[in-house]
Amino acid sequence: MVKKRVLFVCLGNICRSPMAEAVMRHQVELANLSERIEVDSAGTGDWHLGHPPHEGTRQQLDEHHISYEGMKARLVSSTDFDAFDYIVCMDTNNLRDVRKLLSKEQGEQAKLFTFMELLPEQGIEDVPDPYYDGNFPFVFELVESGCKELLSRVQEDLN
Repeated sequence: MVKKRVLFVCLGNICRSPMAEAVMRHQVELANLSERIEVDSAGTGDWHLGHPPHEGTRQQLDEHHISYEGMKARLVSSTDFDAFDYIVCMDTNNLRDVRKLLSKEQGEQAKLFTFMELLPEQGIEDVPDPYYDGNFPFVFELVESGCKELLSRVQEDLN
């Protein structure tokens, strides 16, 4: 059985990427694909290693009855490129930082892109960081829509 693995990456791995991880896991579960699609998240910075998602992220997930149980911030590593089929960076700075970890060979294997490439109709390049502006509800809306699009793409790859 073919399995696909998705990794979301943001700066500290406490706001955007864990929100995307939890939302994507939830959507995968609702689609009865948990046995075929694995989801994780990581950060490019080490300030919050081992911490649970930010309170604002947890609040949004709680409001939508989406579990984040057991989630803890971790650092992205070069081994992630061999382990994941999709590496989705929440903004262009994260993408740049992740590319620095890649060897040329790994870069060709990984499906590496920014989250907002999933939502071109939004007309914005990056998922705003709610750590700085507090707009967790808007980020949740983007994440929910983008994860639906990503799930559709992953499902196509499973077939």
